[in-house]
Amino acid sequence: MEKGYKTISAEAKASFTERRSEFIGYIAPVSTDEEAVAFIGKIRAEHRKATHNVYAYIVRNGNMTRYSDDGEPQGTAGAPVLDVLVKEGLTDVCCVATRYFGGILLGGGGLVRAYSHTAKIAVEAAQIKIMEQCCPVSVTVSYDLYGRLMHSLPDEGVKVTGTNFADSVTAAMLVREDICAAFTEKITDLTNGSAVITRGEPCFCDMS
Repeated sequence: MEKGYKTISAEAKASFTERRSEFIGYIAPVSTDEEAVAFIGKIRAEHRKATHNVYAYIVRNGNMTRYSDDGEPQGTAGAPVLDVLVKEGLTDVCCVATRYFGGILLGGGGLVRAYSHTAKIAVEAAQIKIMEQCCPVSVTVSYDLYGRLMHSLPDEGVKVTGTNFADSVTAAMLVREDICAAFTEKITDLTNGSAVITRGEPCFCDMS
């Protein structure tokens, strides 16, 4: 079974200035090579006059990793950006580091530090989310058992995503897969077998 992974919730950006060069870091969640390329294209279109639009991305689908120095000396830009993503443990992300040259050369070491910092502050600006292997579970109980059901939910590993109040109450939940069997057994015992429990196919879900 594939383990969970760490990614980001939405696009984010951050910027700083180093010796009159402006560096702007953009980061976005992506799930395919096509989505990453589209994001890179969008940033390039917004910064047509930028000196460089360096990028790196990691996609789970196909175990794909790509980066580009976009005209900076080899190894001083794209690789440092990618290294930050790897060290942060992120996947399904694309980071673009835009540079407007300020007229002062930074040197190889200076470029590595600047691009690493650009990626780092972009990651820090983003909201991290943990995707875990889980099961969609639907639990239908009578009204008199609903309070007991909600009170019995563990503090971790179960996330209620919706509730429908009709002749009975149906709660839709995401349950971490490693506790799913024990959880459904617990609900069955709690309701003396009266709960109607439907379990969906495992998938990766945001459990944060």
